[in-house]
Amino acid sequence: MGLLDDKVVLVNGGSQGVGAGIVRAAVREGATVAFTGRRAEVGDKLAVETGAHFLRADLADPAQARDSVTRTVAAHGRLDCLVNAAGLTSRGSLLDTTPELFDAHVAINLRAPFFAMQAAVADMVARKSPGTVVNIITTSAHGGQPYLAPYVAAKAGLVGLTRNAAHAHRHDRVRINGLNIGWTDTEGEDATQRAFHGAGDDWRERAAEAQPMGKLGQVDEIADFVVFLLSDRSGVVTGSVIDWDQIVIGGLD
Repeated sequence: MGLLDDKVVLVNGGSQGVGAGIVRAAVREGATVAFTGRRAEVGDKLAVETGAHFLRADLADPAQARDSVTRTVAAHGRLDCLVNAAGLTSRGSLLDTTPELFDAHVAINLRAPFFAMQAAVADMVARKSPGTVVNIITTSAHGGQPYLAPYVAAKAGLVGLTRNAAHAHRHDRVRINGLNIGWTDTEGEDATQRAFHGAGDDWRERAAEAQPMGKLGQVDEIADFVVFLLSDRSGVVTGSVIDWDQIVIGGLD
């Protein structure tokens, strides 16, 4: 028996990185899985690998964020679990962020989850059926680095939204939780380190050596935790935003 047997799961931002790891883990645990991404060639490849249903979508468009849910329900009859895993991490400080960059971060990191959740919870409430949502957030929502100002602003908003929606729909038995993940080894992080920080081919090894556990966060480990939060095994927990990291927030040396 898998943790997600007979569940229909949608992973927004599921074509690569943490999202793709969650797609693989959810399929492994017995779910019927749909996922979104912008690049057809990447999404089609993962769909062939996993048997999951790829939906091409640009989540910066709120109509497409809502439609990701509508299309999943149309294909599979309902939606039991939603994961918002899409994230934009392009750099900007308080002093150099343009309105266009700020709006891009809000569109992907806050507005898209809002309207996907709106559609998903509406389906669950209409069917009077329990459901679960997990939002992938970031430990940087606690304050973050100076060069992540618009990212932090949007993700901190997602923290508040997660708790607000969980409180609003607790009596509908829709459980909504968030995961503040730390520095994670993904394809996107590799591209970011090279593009914005001049990293070389050995950046992963050098970064891992400086971490308390001797490694960066691993996608498969995060995915397993998300599957647990989506599943009935996580019990009654809702409105929790969990710091999934090896850095202790507030700890000082």
